[in-house]
Amino acid sequence: MKRLVGTLSVALLLAGCETTAPPVPAGYSGPLATIKDSFTTLGPGAANIFYLSKIDGREIKNSLDATFAANYGHGMTMTAVAVDRKVPAQASTFVIVGRTQHAAPILALTGTEYRVTGEVHFAPEADKTYVVRGELDKTHSVVWIEEESSNAVMDKKIEIQGSAKLGVFEK
Repeated sequence: MKRLVGTLSVALLLAGCETTAPPVPAGYSGPLATIKDSFTTLGPGAANIFYLSKIDGREIKNSLDATFAANYGHGMTMTAVAVDRKVPAQASTFVIVGRTQHAAPILALTGTEYRVTGEVHFAPEADKTYVVRGELDKTHSVVWIEEESSNAVMDKKIEIQGSAKLGVFEK
């Protein structure tokens, strides 16, 4: 019985672990570009975070995860963290997200959180830098990737006209 409980406990712990892949696949040796996440601070306890969450279907580490990890246990205050990463300079599908993040669960429950997400397809150019940008509010939410030096939008903007407000169970 003890063995069964121990095995089930380990299985549950492992099932709860999130697996992320490196942004550059193993064995890739071609040219690289950089994609940066960004954020807008809303006050001491909240920020709108705009980040890259997947490349060609692979979950990668992002600014939402980094912000959560850096601020765990800090109570009602939060400092957003922007992640940047090297990516293959080749045609890819990128999942981008714009999301409001609060420092504490009670702030999320009592506050408003927005979320917009979608796919963009483009081929980053070698040695160029791109930034995930966005805007979130009650009437219009949008997220996109732009080339940093020219501000040119890559592929398209992912937009929600109207409210992108999350419900209580989505926060």
